[in-house]
Amino acid sequence: MQYDVFLFDLDDTLMDFSAGEKNAFSLSFESNGYPNGLSDYRKSYREISTVLWDDLEQGRISLTELKTERFKRLFDLHGLDMDAALFGQTYLDYLGKEAHLIEGVAEMLSGLADCRLAIVTNGFKDVQFSRIGRSVLNNTFEAIITSEEANCQKPKADIFDYACKLLNVSDKSRILMIGDSLSSDILGGNNFGIDTCWYNPQRKENNSAAKPTYEIHDWKEFSFGPVGAM
Repeated sequence: MQYDVFLFDLDDTLMDFSAGEKNAFSLSFESNGYPNGLSDYRKSYREISTVLWDDLEQGRISLTELKTERFKRLFDLHGLDMDAALFGQTYLDYLGKEAHLIEGVAEMLSGLADCRLAIVTNGFKDVQFSRIGRSVLNNTFEAIITSEEANCQKPKADIFDYACKLLNVSDKSRILMIGDSLSSDILGGNNFGIDTCWYNPQRKENNSAAKPTYEIHDWKEFSFGPVGAM
């Protein structure tokens, strides 16, 4: 099967989100007078954030609520007297300046120059546009679809429907969704009825309900040809 429309997740698929998050988290605390914020609070933050992003995927919380709630819970846990809403915006401002491409991504995308490429992300619109704009990915994608814009998030089929309407693509057999998250990217593609490719560099086991069409562990393994072999 040949694909000519590729939908990519952004964080931890094309960009190293962990590196950007670490820097933004550290700078946010440093600017508020906590030079050891990264070592003191990041572990707790990651645990809280993981729960809340899962809540977002399940529709239990909105992206706007998540923006503040993750820091409110962190500050409550550690007894920190800071404005969670203000801190949340500071963090996003720093995060928007972090653009760390995963190795092999630029070369992989250059091989798809004749195809239609788009981003489908649950991340914050301003942050994602800023990060892409600061990287070599700028002007690579026909569209950048965010959950804020679509008013729904992966793994809901609605965000993929929104993307297809925006791209004016009705033939689902032409589309491949690529991402690192089974619960968001792959299950979302399953829900919408399109083929998927699981980017799995850590070689995690799939014990979920999500069923990727393909699985790769390195971007060098991602090859596109007449038969869509990967």
